[in-house]
Amino acid sequence: MNRRLLVGVAGLALLLVTAGCLGGTSSVSNERLDSEPTASYAWDAETDAHITVQQNGRFRAVYEVNSSSVELYRFDGFGSRTPLPVESLRYRYPNGTVVNGTELKARGGDVTQNNRITNVTLPADADSEGKLAFTSSSTPKRFSLPVLVEGSYEVVLPPDRRVSFPIFGSVRPQGYETELVGDQLHITWTDVTDGSVVVQFYLQRDLGIFAAVAAVSLLVGGAGILYYRRQIEALRERREELGLDVEDRDRKR
Repeated sequence: MNRRLLVGVAGLALLLVTAGCLGGTSSVSNERLDSEPTASYAWDAETDAHITVQQNGRFRAVYEVNSSSVELYRFDGFGSRTPLPVESLRYRYPNGTVVNGTELKARGGDVTQNNRITNVTLPADADSEGKLAFTSSSTPKRFSLPVLVEGSYEVVLPPDRRVSFPIFGSVRPQGYETELVGDQLHITWTDVTDGSVVVQFYLQRDLGIFAAVAAVSLLVGGAGILYYRRQIEALRERREELGLDVEDRDRKR
């Protein structure tokens, strides 16, 4: 009887998961979607995806979307999808008209979220050359996001950030190019089709701090080694004065 009950509960749980009853789907609030971005979106970018990483651990993204919807997500530490939180969402038509979240929903679109993804349904009159923009959270000194749209990519780092020093900086995937525009580093890829775009970066002054700490550590370590060597030599001389080393040599004979 217990086994039958257990099988029944497992079957019910499976049906609930399949039907989407666990974790549910909810519509993202208009207040969140309509909020103003901290700076203008890069609508005129020539790449299919343009990411501007901000200094406050957030980023602004602009994607060229040629489908009726797009799934926004990232991976957690276990490799499972988690919904990407979005705000300040905008959609721009090829003619330059820009609509916010409220207007997007009024035109037949929607922005919903469940425990795996944030799904953006574009307006019913969306064009294949339209662009979707939003703001989301990132990690300080590290940007990482799955390839949500295939094509060319550009990531713009905050001022004075770099990636060239191996210990502190890294970029994936390979095959990228970098260009310094003013004090901001631009990283571009011609064609990205799968995986994730990951940029580990550092503030230039961090290298100076690291070099200073390393130099102090070497000086302290060297001074410590020299001190202990002198202590050992002094102890040896003291033993010789007391004749202890002579007794040890006689025992060995």
